[in-house]
Amino acid sequence: MAVETLVPATADEAATLFGDGEGITVVAGGTILMPLINAGQVAPTRALLLHRSGLDAIETVGAVVRIGAAATLEALARGSEELLARFASEVADGEVRRAATLGGNLCAPPGAVVSRGDLGAPLVALGARVRSTGAGGERTEPIEDFLAGSRNDRLVLGVEYDDGERRVGAATMRRRHAHSYSIANVAVCERPDGLRVGVSGVGDTAVRCRSVEASREPVDVLRDVEPVDDALATAAYRREILPLLVRRALDELETR
Repeated sequence: MAVETLVPATADEAATLFGDGEGITVVAGGTILMPLINAGQVAPTRALLLHRSGLDAIETVGAVVRIGAAATLEALARGSEELLARFASEVADGEVRRAATLGGNLCAPPGAVVSRGDLGAPLVALGARVRSTGAGGERTEPIEDFLAGSRNDRLVLGVEYDDGERRVGAATMRRRHAHSYSIANVAVCERPDGLRVGVSGVGDTAVRCRSVEASREPVDVLRDVEPVDDALATAAYRREILPLLVRRALDELETR
């Protein structure tokens, strides 16, 4: 079947070509999409290729850090943001990180191992906001709200978060492999206005753990997260290790 390819040269053109998302398959790094196409699970008819769209910039504008959706995980791993660098540097291997993108990581389909994965936790902890377009036009919303909603009809343009004074901590449990896969991730960030806790790798999407933020009790993570069984770990195992990982992340934060 012939595939119509759309290659925008700017972010505005990408948004226009995407429209309401009907019939569009977005192609960025392809590290998630291409295996699905090869397996016959996805059959694009109109492909929107983002490699020339200019959506790969990482910049600080005033007091806001902005990261384009097409920024690679390798760029994040080499970047100055400690939390993102720590998590991005452990995703898969160097070959994958050089192609995989921020937007692809956020929009992986439910059930894909990576959709439970790595960047959601640090972005939630940092208080990131997702800028996207689609039906109804462009909007910016907290990342936890974006992840909890339907992502199929949205084109991620980028994420942003406030720069400034903060202390951070992190803990992760991974299954070592030729490609490293996360079983559970915890990231915490404390600013003068309070604590934020993000957890990923345990359910269909990353979540914000407001119970832990309020109590600072690691066991309260199980009030906010419902672990699942998958090929990497059982839900029961995740329930056992999550409070321990939260404790480690909070302890690290306290040493800063």
